[in-house]
Amino acid sequence: MADASDSETRTAEALAAVEVDISSLTPGMSLVVKSHGKPVVVRNRTEQEMKDGQAVNLGDLKDPIARNANLTADAPATDANRTTPGKEAWMVMVQVCTHSSCIPLGQEGDFGGWLCPCHGSQYDTAGRIRKGPAPENMAVPVFKFISDTKIRIG
Repeated sequence: MADASDSETRTAEALAAVEVDISSLTPGMSLVVKSHGKPVVVRNRTEQEMKDGQAVNLGDLKDPIARNANLTADAPATDANRTTPGKEAWMVMVQVCTHSSCIPLGQEGDFGGWLCPCHGSQYDTAGRIRKGPAPENMAVPVFKFISDTKIRIG
């Protein structure tokens, strides 16, 4: 018979992961879910958004680190390192500005990614900081595709 601590552990594990159905997201669409109390955006990027992200010279980036919890801590901030191999159209990241924890607006700003209206930080289509006071790229949480139409975050 399981004791209370086993039950609490299973409950905590269940609350830590969020499964997201992405079957209705066509290119150019996003949805925001809550994970660990924070908004996480799931975006099906367009071909142009992917091309824009891949064309960025890493030397032009304010933060050269991917900030992807699925990779090593020192992985470079390439467009590919901000996504998942074979699923490069899909961006999954914590939609919180790394300057003051504001919530950036999607598909805004000079780089077509996210714009924080509070202090003007601008992120590109891969969620990398490009302009403004934010010091780091938006974080990519632990996530994985559990099917072609579902992602588990956490």
